[in-house]
Amino acid sequence: MAEEKQAAQQSAAQAAETAAQAEEATSEAQAASAEEQQTDLAKQVADLQAQIAEKDDQYLRAQAEIQNMTKRFAKEREGLLKYDGQDLAKGILPVLDNLKRALEIEVTDESGQQLKKGIQMVHDHLEKALQDHGVTEIDALNKPFDPQTSQAVQTVPVADGQTPDTVVQVLQAGYVLKDRVLRPAMVIVAQ
Repeated sequence: MAEEKQAAQQSAAQAAETAAQAEEATSEAQAASAEEQQTDLAKQVADLQAQIAEKDDQYLRAQAEIQNMTKRFAKEREGLLKYDGQDLAKGILPVLDNLKRALEIEVTDESGQQLKKGIQMVHDHLEKALQDHGVTEIDALNKPFDPQTSQAVQTVPVADGQTPDTVVQVLQAGYVLKDRVLRPAMVIVAQ
């Protein structure tokens, strides 16, 4: 019996040891599984944070693009409104030039005087209409030559009382629409 008792004790000890080993293995497996889960969760959190940062960046870029487009459209609209009628004004300038040439003709008879008076009235009304819409003549005569608003087609020697680089004659009037040159003045400059 003593042997049986010893065998039973050994068997119980082995069973306890096996149970302890199994419990230890289970707890190690659970710890490893928990660490894996924690690593996976940390990876998922990092991925989600990267996606959020990317979406935030895309959102901010889209907002900036919308603001830039709005500003650009407003500027274009302002430019269109500011220079509205530019093509029409350019088309009317030769008509105004012809009216000025007609007014330069000397007439002696009564019917010629009446015709010239009518041409003068048309000229004045047309000039006023252009001025009302921001189109003005460039005043270049006896002023320093400005290549931004005038085009020198000829030069002449400086005469007494003139300063060099001064416009001495305007061959064709130039015009500006607000601050934009529609047509430069064609001038003769003293050199």
